[in-house]
Amino acid sequence: MTILFLVRHGETEFVGRRLSGWTPGIHLNPKGREQAQAVCESLAQYPIRAIYSSPLERAVETAAPLAKALQLPVHRRRGLGEVDYGSFTGRSFRELRRLKTWQRVRSQPSRASFPGGESLLEVQFRATRELWTVEKEHPRALVTLFSHGDAIRLALVYVLGLPLDLYQRLMISPGSISVVRFSSQGTEVLALNVPAGGSLPFPPRAPQAGGGDRRPQASRSHRTG
Repeated sequence: MTILFLVRHGETEFVGRRLSGWTPGIHLNPKGREQAQAVCESLAQYPIRAIYSSPLERAVETAAPLAKALQLPVHRRRGLGEVDYGSFTGRSFRELRRLKTWQRVRSQPSRASFPGGESLLEVQFRATRELWTVEKEHPRALVTLFSHGDAIRLALVYVLGLPLDLYQRLMISPGSISVVRFSSQGTEVLALNVPAGGSLPFPPRAPQAGGGDRRPQASRSHRTG
């Protein structure tokens, strides 16, 4: 059994205002740094074997307190990165709401592609593939992955067996923790959008030995504890 903690990076000055995308040099604001520390306090008690992160600064900065507490390196993985929003990068949500392409993103995300960037289907594929790659690399272990709101939501709707068009119904807040478990019985979501510093639905112990689930399973369940 392998357990993955999926953490959205902490707050920045762009959150809720503009699309950050792959813009370099966007750092956590004071509240985001507090959230990073709270994530550390929630997860440092668990026997985590490895830490992975999007290569973007705001994700790496969120991972830093936990990495320091556990004396583990932060492995940067491009597959955990933010959506490439192409020409929409850096634009405000007020501007975007006037555009037909943005309206399609909201109404039919499975058919949406960002001009000069990625489609949401492509993001779902790379983010989900990253989860299964990490699970294969760390059987019977606890691992933490620091990523971004859309990437996490898109991976979770796949794990839950939901259509991509429903991904925006999942709330993934800055600094939140979601938990996915791989086991011989299937792949499950154990927790969703637990606030930074919040309680997780199981005690801090290592997964029991057993057959790691190496493939996506047809049968999935959602437990929020």
